[in-house]
Amino acid sequence: MECWLGCPLRYFLVGCNNAQTKHRVLKIDRTEPRDLVIIDDKHVYSQQEVRELLGRLDLGNRTKISQKGSAGLSRAVTAFGIVGFVRFLEGYYIILITKRRKMADIGGHSIYKIEDTNMIYIPNDSVRITHPDEASTPIIDAEGQRCVKALYNGMIYSYDLSHSLQYNLTLLRAPCDPGEVEELHTSTSKQDSFDIFEDEGLPTQELLIYGRPVYVTLIARRSSRFAGTRFLKRGANCEGDVANEVETEQIIHDASVMSFMAGSYSSYVQVRGSVPLYWSQDISTMMPKPPIRLDQADPYAHVAALHFDQMLQRFGSPIIILNLVKKREKRKHEKILSEELYPAITNLNQFLPPEHCIDYIAWDMARYTKSKLCNVLDRLGMIAENVVKRTGFFVNRSDFYCHTLRPDERKLIGQAPLPSLCRWGDLGGLVTAHGRIQSGVLRTNCVDCLDRTNTAQFMVGKCALAYQLYALGMIDKPKLQFDTDCVRLFEELYEDHGDTLSLQYGGSQLVHRVKTYRKIAPWTQHSKDIMQTLSRYYSNAFSDADRQDAINLFLQVYQPSETKPHLWELPTDFYLHQSNTMALPQERRSYTYWWSEGVLSYLPVPYDEVPCEKNRKKVSVKRVNRYDESTDMYTEFFRPYELTAFDDTFCIAMTNSAREFMPKSVGLDPSPFTVRKPEETGKSVLGNKSNKEETVLQRKTAASAPPPPSEEQISSSSEDDSEEDREDDATVSQRSTPVKITESGDNVRNQEEQQAPPRETYGLNLSALPVEQDLLIYHRFAHLGQNQHKVERRDQLMDPGKILENVINLVPVSSFSGDSIYEVVPPHVDVESQYIFDCHIDAGQGLMKAMRREDLLMYREYVKNRYM
Repeated sequence: MECWLGCPLRYFLVGCNNAQTKHRVLKIDRTEPRDLVIIDDKHVYSQQEVRELLGRLDLGNRTKISQKGSAGLSRAVTAFGIVGFVRFLEGYYIILITKRRKMADIGGHSIYKIEDTNMIYIPNDSVRITHPDEASTPIIDAEGQRCVKALYNGMIYSYDLSHSLQYNLTLLRAPCDPGEVEELHTSTSKQDSFDIFEDEGLPTQELLIYGRPVYVTLIARRSSRFAGTRFLKRGANCEGDVANEVETEQIIHDASVMSFMAGSYSSYVQVRGSVPLYWSQDISTMMPKPPIRLDQADPYAHVAALHFDQMLQRFGSPIIILNLVKKREKRKHEKILSEELYPAITNLNQFLPPEHCIDYIAWDMARYTKSKLCNVLDRLGMIAENVVKRTGFFVNRSDFYCHTLRPDERKLIGQAPLPSLCRWGDLGGLVTAHGRIQSGVLRTNCVDCLDRTNTAQFMVGKCALAYQLYALGMIDKPKLQFDTDCVRLFEELYEDHGDTLSLQYGGSQLVHRVKTYRKIAPWTQHSKDIMQTLSRYYSNAFSDADRQDAINLFLQVYQPSETKPHLWELPTDFYLHQSNTMALPQERRSYTYWWSEGVLSYLPVPYDEVPCEKNRKKVSVKRVNRYDESTDMYTEFFRPYELTAFDDTFCIAMTNSAREFMPKSVGLDPSPFTVRKPEETGKSVLGNKSNKEETVLQRKTAASAPPPPSEEQISSSSEDDSEEDREDDATVSQRSTPVKITESGDNVRNQEEQQAPPRETYGLNLSALPVEQDLLIYHRFAHLGQNQHKVERRDQLMDPGKILENVINLVPVSSFSGDSIYEVVPPHVDVESQYIFDCHIDAGQGLMKAMRREDLLMYREYVKNRYM
């Protein structure tokens, strides 16, 4: 929490921790019109000290000391964090986070979505140098502000989201020299090439397995290098960075234990990105499907080599490419990319060792969708099974009880692979003393890396989810079926994930979702795709240029200066992203040894996760007390110093499989892995994102909708991502079944027909009238309640013998001696109980007392019975 205070000479940014016990003060000078001057005294203040400091500052900045109403230290805004500083033509601005919403939880670390920001001009008006073109800066308008919120979408205080869970937990177990303990470097330990954002909706959802909570979290890391909009950023730049590159990570963990060291965590990472070639599409002709052109010849695959060198460093080997572009076309369009990419991969593989070669899988997903006899998702499931078995996945523990029950299915360290009949014998990745790590990654692409790519990634993630749940002991075999609560929840996560990426890159949400390729999409979907196509075409033709300027400005690709032309006056931003066009390279990389030094020697382990000297320099270690507030996850997660409502907690607000998807009928299997019919699911068929009026409108639209399209029509509309990414903003119709509207005169009869029989609802048959014996019991119960409530306070103070005979005096069955609507007398607490409570309070403050002999014997007996 930060407090933004201001005076004519300086701004004071007061930051504090959650408990408001530690404060830091950041001073920003307002007398410099061009430069940014920030002063940090590095001192940690207590709450009393910071109050005294602000009091002295307020008193010193008043024009008249005797007048309290004179200008002093004014409170400008309360914020939750700083996005950064940005400089335009008139000076620097600071961007503060003014509104947030919790979206996820990883190991007790809260992840928030940035809901709103505030941009404040720093220099004082007395020294401000006005510029006539300041108001014309594209980022000042509303479109630019929306683009900023899309770029900076997620925030976290105590967990490194720029790296994967595997990287962070591997770093925690890395050996450390006690003599080299220094202050932690937070700036060098994070990647500078990725801006973290969270999907719209709830990135963390709860899978309830017979009461056992399992959190499913989906994180997307979008590259800030060569970032932009759909038609303006294609292919790769001269440094090997590709457009629309997104690293997707799914994290599964048992929420019963939130500690990273004692809990059970698993993660799987996959990547999407544009085809790593020099190619683009010209949108000046105002065509809905601009032709693809290769901008530069690259016979030695130089740009592809740079790109895959980055991937080998980050993910290790094998690198598996799933290319979903078309192979057969009447007029060459997407096929141009395939014909150029395959020779580039072949050229790079001839210099790599055979065991670390790049795998290339080309599959025309659009053509396969047209066939009535072929199932797209079955084919994707086969590819996903092969990919997951080759790359493996990350698990932070190796001592699971399920492995003890299945010793013949476990791949032990140092032994030969087990027979092919077992579960783990043919699984890739590396087995370590602490569990299993993922080595290698799947890289999926089509033309836009939106619809087809999102469906393919969902199928791979579904296969990996099955193996993750199997490894954590949640299921008995690594297989998940469609139409289960678990897969429905996971599918909803990936749809929100794809919608966010599609909105940022393409200008509209996804259209062809998993239901489209399963050919169970609702009837109204096809007719509404036309409007989404027009909306996307308008966005790409008229508003993408301003969005691209805003991205270039905030990612520091373009830095304003009086000697440079204005950003909106540049005919193209090609020279901003292609640095080799402005200067000749000093060193030319080898075409044969195209990888970086030291990468091959550690494969298949990613070079970035190797505890070598180069990586150790990135992060230093800080020695802290185990009860220090900065590392105390109990205080961070539960916040005992705050008064909170149970209904407002994140665990209640997140999507829950039992609440949202489990059927409400009695007698059905509550397992989230049971296949259910659409009418059996607990989630409303009309969705939960629309209000009552929208639901009625949706029903009327469904009743008058045209007949559903044939499979050929669905397939033909999905031939190209540049035309197929059409989305219905009303999410209701995408996940609903049309409801027939009846006439008003038949309402009563239809309601009677739709009422479920009592046996189906309550599990018993109700007769027309209860029997006489049941009526007597009910009358006695009602009479008992009426007489009990007639007893007044003065009657209770009377002698019990004088109480009226027709009043039954109930004896409270409670630990409280007095427990009624009039008073509550707390029970007596003995000395031993008070001693136990005092020890509990002292332990929370770090004051541990010596255990008594009886307690030690009790604990030994518990360990013996539990684990031995």
